[in-house]
Amino acid sequence: MTANKWWHPEVFATRRDNLVLRGKAVQAVRGFFAAQDFAEVETPCLQVSPGMEPHLKAFTTALSDAYGGPDVILGLHTSPEFAMKKLLVAGVPRLYQMARVFRNAERSATHHPEFTMLEWYRAGESLERLMEDMEALTRTCATAAGVTSLRRGGLSCDPFLPWRRLSVAEAFGEYAGIDILATAPDPQAPDRDLLAAEARRIGISVSESDRWDDIFFKVMMDRIEPHLGFDLPVFLHSYPVSMAALSRPSPTDSRVAERFEAYAMGVELANAFGELTDAAEQRRRFEADMRLKQELYGDSHPVDEDFLAALEYGMPEASGIALGFDRLVMLLAGAERIDEVLWAPVV
Repeated sequence: MTANKWWHPEVFATRRDNLVLRGKAVQAVRGFFAAQDFAEVETPCLQVSPGMEPHLKAFTTALSDAYGGPDVILGLHTSPEFAMKKLLVAGVPRLYQMARVFRNAERSATHHPEFTMLEWYRAGESLERLMEDMEALTRTCATAAGVTSLRRGGLSCDPFLPWRRLSVAEAFGEYAGIDILATAPDPQAPDRDLLAAEARRIGISVSESDRWDDIFFKVMMDRIEPHLGFDLPVFLHSYPVSMAALSRPSPTDSRVAERFEAYAMGVELANAFGELTDAAEQRRRFEADMRLKQELYGDSHPVDEDFLAALEYGMPEASGIALGFDRLVMLLAGAERIDEVLWAPVV
């Protein structure tokens, strides 16, 4: 019997309790949003633009025309974001989706090429409201699952306590001794050499080909993420504005963007934005990201012109968040790997 025979009764039995817990969490999510009059929506996985993040690799396919026309190249979405924002424009003020999303070349203890993303949006609401949602939803799921803590690697944290708020600048100062905003005197064009010098000073290897954002992530992964979300979960907020292509700048500090990530047990659970609604600025950022993607990987995706047309028509001010649902279930179950909370893995 080989390890990949997940369907063998003895192998499947090792995950059964986790899957029962997962079902309780799914029901809790739907109850949580129904109680607040959210619309549960379903949008297509196939999109003209599967996602515009430079470092994500999408799956692509050809849609054959039923009437003999040319094939259309589409991608499996890396997030349902563009379609859900179009629904905001259409007049749906509160919406959520438990979407199957796809990211190629991703597999680890906390990554899977196909996974469940819980994404929701609130028109006219702030990021602070989404933080409140995240805290309350996690507690609701924990209660439904019959657990009182999030667990991994023999350690735990208490989601029922008030979650910590920590800015990116504070985190870099506290855990790495780096003034990250000082390395970006021009917020839109951070100084790679300034951050490289700071990284080397604290013993992090930097190659000549590393860009500013590459070094940022090296410091994040080596010095900051291992400290996040132990004892109690944390919201890491106020990212440098160059690190938030889909969010608007902070009205109080133009160096940072309205973005936060939620962490527990060193695991990133969710990513949230005060949504950018300026179509011209969004086009500029998309095009810059695709130039970078082409430069780094020899690949790019077309801009979703329909999405930009929706922004131009008038998307309401809104905040949105994407939660890795499988990761949340992992921590509720105390599982070590994401495969342990999936009904069936991608082979």
